[in-house]
Amino acid sequence: MPTTLAEALVGSLARSGVRRIYGITGDSLNSVADAVRRDGTISWVHTRHEEAAAFAAAAEAYLTGALAVCAGSCGPGNLHLINGLYEAHRDRVPLLAIASQIPTAEIGSNYFQETHPQELFRECSAYVELVLDAAQFPAVYARAVRTAVAQRDVAVLVLPGDVGWQRLEGELPSVPTATGAVGPTPSDADLGRLASWLNEGERVTILAGAGCAGAHDELMEVARALHAPVVHALRGKESVEPNNPFDVGMTGLLGFSSGYVAMERADTLLIVGSDFPYRAFYPEKARIAQIDARGEQIGRRTRVDLGVVGDAATTLRALVPRLARRSADDHLRASLDHYHKAREDLDRLAVPAPDGESLHPQFVARTIDQLAGPDAIFTCDVGTPTLWAARYLSMNGRRRLLGSFNHGSMANALPQAIGAQLVSPDRPVIALSGDGGLSMLLGELLTLRQHRLPVKVVVFNNGALGFVELEMKAAGLLEYATDLVETDFAAIARAAGLRGIRVESSSALRPALEEAFAAPGPAVVDVRVNRLELSKPPKLAWAEVSGFSLYLMKAVLSGQGDEVVELGKRALFG
Repeated sequence: MPTTLAEALVGSLARSGVRRIYGITGDSLNSVADAVRRDGTISWVHTRHEEAAAFAAAAEAYLTGALAVCAGSCGPGNLHLINGLYEAHRDRVPLLAIASQIPTAEIGSNYFQETHPQELFRECSAYVELVLDAAQFPAVYARAVRTAVAQRDVAVLVLPGDVGWQRLEGELPSVPTATGAVGPTPSDADLGRLASWLNEGERVTILAGAGCAGAHDELMEVARALHAPVVHALRGKESVEPNNPFDVGMTGLLGFSSGYVAMERADTLLIVGSDFPYRAFYPEKARIAQIDARGEQIGRRTRVDLGVVGDAATTLRALVPRLARRSADDHLRASLDHYHKAREDLDRLAVPAPDGESLHPQFVARTIDQLAGPDAIFTCDVGTPTLWAARYLSMNGRRRLLGSFNHGSMANALPQAIGAQLVSPDRPVIALSGDGGLSMLLGELLTLRQHRLPVKVVVFNNGALGFVELEMKAAGLLEYATDLVETDFAAIARAAGLRGIRVESSSALRPALEEAFAAPGPAVVDVRVNRLELSKPPKLAWAEVSGFSLYLMKAVLSGQGDEVVELGKRALFG
């Protein structure tokens, strides 16, 4: 029986297990929206901005490992998808984007809303193709879905509005939307070389990243055999941190001094499943080996002396029997001692503020960690919310943590929470939002209400683009254009029909969070946090030290002496 191309598309997605499409309808998408209505098994998740639709779909794909779908109408509609598509592309999650296009007869005429999505999306996708005829569609559609799933990447179907209404004979076949395939396995020769190399090292440190998902037990066995401290990159936190007696914290700009020192003191560094980008945090003298399922990533960030292409779990499992169990554990014990001291220093900052003062954001994050459920899903905005999440949220093997850790986009936490709550309706979902990030996509609070999603949004409200200010100060600049107008997000939430709670004292925080977390629907907890909290990186370059000193001098000369005194106190006494 002939159907429209759009009906065939939606029918195939439904039979393949897709349950929702995120987006905003528009006339060029009418064929797809109508097909969703007729199908009845796929829901249309109506966001307030297409960027949020793409972020939410990417979060679904990240959590499930299966294909997620978003859509945007022609021109500005699908252009808004691009930020979330970049997020999915850089996080390597399977995502299909339906980018509608103007009528085929008008392409190339500078028609109203004309763009060329197949060019615009090429950099953030593994496959993008324009469909001009129904006869072309089945092969293009199948290739798009298979590419997205097999390569764990973005595929874009550019679909003119009139083509969606064309008739198509028969059904499209179901296409697998998830894969359980194990990555590449290294050869015996590669495993032998790697084992010999690690056995020769006297001070071995492991840097583990997101590629260690599903390889926790194997990673622990290798660390145990080598007495190796395990450092994690931010995206590896949820997989590496739980039940890890070799954990010495995170490295990088947001990490601990202990993570940096454990790598710097090593004579041998083993990188497993990590594309950690910051070159300055790699050791200068150690020999470096790297295991990665993607060969093109080996040596991309730092000098690598021995590279092994292989899936983390498979490679580590095969490596363990080849390792010589060592007795000397001086390097591990010294690294763990350093970590425990660094952890104590961080914990001393997570305390209540005196009455009448803005809350310490560390205290807010620690309290969230204590009250959230054991299977909570956290999302965090870029900037200081990511910093506090990295340092104060604890992972236990069941909790999940999402952010824009590779792409670094503002405003990601709330839309990611939308996708997370839809795929996990019975789990607590908590968004750690900055006041800058939340205000950028503030309309998505209405999406929570419209779809009755019980997401809890905790706003770290410091009246500024806080991390940008820190970057300016480190460069010796006076902060400029970072102020945010005083805003009561709890009042905005209440006006939008959500529960809204304002917190202005440390004593009010726990009751407010308990009330919000217990509420059956969405809630916003707006917390007034201190704007002047310092976040010292684990490695301070001379340029940063001199830059911050220059900032202090400029601040005094420009009449900001009170702020200088307060910053000095925090730098000296925490």
